[in-house]
Order: sequence, then structure tokens, then C-alpha cells
Amino acid sequence: MTLEINKHPHRRYNILTGEWILVSPHRTKRPWRGRQEDVVEGQKVSYDPNCYLCPGNVRANGEKNPSYDTVFSFTNDFSALQVDGPGNLFEEGLLKAKGEKGVCKVVCFSPDHSLTLPLMEIDAIEKVVAIWQDEYKVLGQMDDISNVQIFENKGSLMGCSNPHPHGQIWAQSSIPQEVEKKSTQQLAHWKEHGRSLLKDYLEQEMDLNERIVCENNDFIALVPYWAVWPYEVLIAPKKHHPEITSLSLKERRSFAEIIKKVTTKYDNLFSTSFPYSSGIHQKPTDGKEYPEWHFHMSFYPPLLRSATVKKFMVGYEMFADPQRDITAEQAAETLRQLSDVHYRNK
Repeated sequence: MTLEINKHPHRRYNILTGEWILVSPHRTKRPWRGRQEDVVEGQKVSYDPNCYLCPGNVRANGEKNPSYDTVFSFTNDFSALQVDGPGNLFEEGLLKAKGEKGVCKVVCFSPDHSLTLPLMEIDAIEKVVAIWQDEYKVLGQMDDISNVQIFENKGSLMGCSNPHPHGQIWAQSSIPQEVEKKSTQQLAHWKEHGRSLLKDYLEQEMDLNERIVCENNDFIALVPYWAVWPYEVLIAPKKHHPEITSLSLKERRSFAEIIKKVTTKYDNLFSTSFPYSSGIHQKPTDGKEYPEWHFHMSFYPPLLRSATVKKFMVGYEMFADPQRDITAEQAAETLRQLSDVHYRNK
């Protein structure tokens, strides 16, 4: 029997981490009688007097926000990392721990409490990208900072504690395991071929044109071949950029444009404020050269069949490998056909 990847169970290889995922496309026909979530509604008001992220409001630690009118970043009042914490090693038999230093920032995307990224103007999203660039550069140059992780948890379904549209940046003294895995894979390809692993992959995807969601002159958005989450998307520059700061002004705007397109398609998929976790992986900031690194942004959304049915990472996924039902090709086709105009603006 010949393998048909949109029909038969199979495993796919993630070239960026060296890991495998089980794909079971025949399971899309199974009935669903499990948990259903509440429909995620977007915020209606532009200003909430009880929101600790809105302009001019007092935060939980007693500090008052400025009356900001654009992107606003500040040190997290409840940081997971501390810049002046101990960094020594603890060992006792098989028990090992090491102090971790770092800085955690909050980035409010807009002063408007109701504006998520898909509802923002491209000019405003470009200012968010500019802040990401500035924070990566400033934090990455700090002593004992080896990695700067930019991310967003959108929606209460993803554990977001405040509905005001915002993201976070965690800068820390060690390099996280996901980044280390991607460094290993990219370096091996660079040593063997002298080229960026991700750039070679993007060129193959553009030739095949099976998993591309949208693109512009500088960026491409696609459902990666090895996607784990149902409508996972990877955004990457067509040109080899190790980190976000090397983008030209033109490329920075192109990045903002494609972020708006992808997040708009997400909201349009089930006519809801689409929850996800997104993050940017780029070269570490420990002072070493990383010519093999090709920065990229990933979106991991949990919704599976509708606005109320999500993908649970349990059982097999916890104890064996990641697993998905709809194939990357099916997900890409669904997203590709969606309008670039937000459903609330039609």
C-alpha cells in the first residue's frame, strides 16, 4: 500500500527540533461529545477603568501607568525572573538546581482596550514590531542575558490574565531548551551546506505551494509540514535574518502586514476572537556568533473544530509524541481561503 499523507496515519519530522509528530487524518470523522468552551468574545470598550494595563490606571503594585497613546512597555510587576537573583549552582546527590537571573517585560500593543492585533492598523502593528526590536537589542546587551523570548498569550483560553491586548518579553541568563534544539538543528545544516536550514525549507515550500497561507515580498506565512496544533502557522522572512533587529524598515512593515493578515484569518475562521500563543525564536544573545539562525514567529492556536471545541494535549501527547488529526495541507487550505478583511469590519 502506498502512503497517502492526507489519508493514512504517519509520522512527520520537525527539521527545526529533530522531533517527530504523529498525524492521523482518518480521525477527522470521529464524533465529538467532549468538553466545549464558551465562545470567545472580543472586548467592546476602548477604556476599562478597572484594567491595570489601560492608560492612566493604577497597576496592582500601586504604580500608575502613563497616559500612553502608542505601544507601552514596562517591567512586569510580577516577574517570573529577577535581575538581581542568585546564580549559583546547588547539587545534592541526584538533585541539581541553578539560580536563574532575568528581566520580564510587558508590552501593551495599544492604549485601546478593545484592539487586538487583527483589529489594529498596520502602522500601529509596525510600532509593536519596533518595540520588539528595541527590547531585543537592549535586553540582549545586558550582562548575564543569553536569550530574549518575545511572546503573546491571547485569550483566557491560553491563560491570559488580562484582556487588554498585550504581550510579554522574558530575558534570561540561560538558553531555553526549545532554542537549544533549534540551534543544534540549524547549525548542523549550516555546517553541511553553508546555508540557512529555514531558508532552504521556505524555498521548497514556495515551489510546492501546498501549505502557504499568505505571503508578501519579504515574508511568508505557512502551516509548517510538522505542525502540531490544528491551525499552527509559522511566519518567516524570505531573506536570511538571524534576528529581528536586522530587518530593514521595508521588511519591518512587511512583517506587520503579514501578522495582521494571519491574525485576521484566525478570527475569521470561527468568527471569534481567536486564542493562541505566539512567539518569536531568534538567535541567542550570549555574545556568540549564530550565522545559522533564521528568525521566525510561530502561532499555536488550540481551536480544532469550532469556536467551542479545542485540541487537548493529553494522553498520548503527554506520554509519547505530539499528535494531530487534520493535516497541515488541509489546515493551510482552510486558512488560505479566508478573507483578509476582519469579520467585524464587513
